Amino acid sequence: MADRTKLSAEERHEFGKGAARRIRRDAKVPAVIYGHGAEPIHIILPGHETMLAARNPNAVLSLDIEGKNHLAMIKDIQRHAIRPEIYHLDLLTVRRGERVEVEIPVTVEGEVAPGNLWTQPEQVVLVDVDALDVPEEVLVDIEGRSDGEHVTAGDLELPEGVNLASDPELLIVNVSEEVEQDLGEEEETEEGEETAEEGEESSEDESGDE
Repeated sequence: MADRTKLSAEERHEFGKGAARRIRRDAKVPAVIYGHGAEPIHIILPGHETMLAARNPNAVLSLDIEGKNHLAMIKDIQRHAIRPEIYHLDLLTVRRGERVEVEIPVTVEGEVAPGNLWTQPEQVVLVDVDALDVPEEVLVDIEGRSDGEHVTAGDLELPEGVNLASDPELLIVNVSEEVEQDLGEEEETEEGEETAEEGEESSEDESGDE
């Protein structure tokens, strides 16, 4: 279920690109908390601890903001394009007992039957869940499945208290028969092309003789 990582945060009073760069230079992360119609709260989080917490994209943070406690869920992470750094976090205020709609990853386990292949068109599924009990992932077992035995969102086994919000017909895993290439046809085609090339060469030679 969702991590409730405890972090100490400080209020942010300086804004702009220069201020943001100074925050990151100090190995910290600028963030904003919004939700429930309240004014946004701009804060600064410790860099390393925040990086660890953000491994779960739906993590709930228990924040101590200069002596005031606050529960917030990670909603958006802005990362550096190359370096493993977080540039900014958007956090959503949550309350105990509150339900939210979030996307959670779908992890595939097992192997399909011999002679079959599988693909995963959808990597996540939308669910309605208690904000403090968001699963980190949903597992789907494809062991022994063969052509046509697909997995839709409605087939997923969700933990108790987690309700599906995606379309039940949404295709999650597609299983199909492995298609083998007919080498005989390829050989015939190649032979035909070679014969045609030889015929063209013979025609050119004859034209040259004339």
